Amino acid sequence: MGKPVVETWPAEAGLPDPPGGPLYFDAVLSPNRSLPSAGFTVLMATLIGVSFLCGILFFLIGAWPVPFFFGVDVLLVWLAFRISYRDGRQREIIRVARDRILVHRRHPSGAVRHYQMPTGWTRAAVAHPGEHSAQFSLIAHGRALVLGEFLSPPERETLAEAVESALSRARRGRPAQEAGGEVGRGASWSAHDD
Repeated sequence: MGKPVVETWPAEAGLPDPPGGPLYFDAVLSPNRSLPSAGFTVLMATLIGVSFLCGILFFLIGAWPVPFFFGVDVLLVWLAFRISYRDGRQREIIRVARDRILVHRRHPSGAVRHYQMPTGWTRAAVAHPGEHSAQFSLIAHGRALVLGEFLSPPERETLAEAVESALSRARRGRPAQEAGGEVGRGASWSAHDD
């Protein structure tokens, strides 16, 4: 495994102007959440019920400290899921226009950062392809912007191919037509093909 790509592209001070003209690529990336809210409620209710019944059983046989640990287990599982759902609020929006690439990144805390790169000088790259540590980044002027860190390695590689294709079409100035694509359940995008 080689060295990881370090993000060095600076964020914009404010929201950049929207691109004029057609978009060659428009993607909203978000982490995959495998357990919906209803499933979380059912899981927690089941866990609480089982822990309560087991706790009573242990209390009745004289192991009175054990119910406390069942309660701690429930609390820790709840806390882990809350952190996971908070992280699930992360979003990255990637837009490729003829003159520039716009990236809007919303962190789990709600903070939003905006990035802008020139289409003509930017390339899409995957560091360590085929490995679990694969990273997708946009590189221009010796600086990098790492994207889709929450995606699976195959999704990162597919995303890099789609962005590179969109960059190539944008540089040629071909008119964009609507088409759609989806990778995995967690990431979807619309690549505007010729």
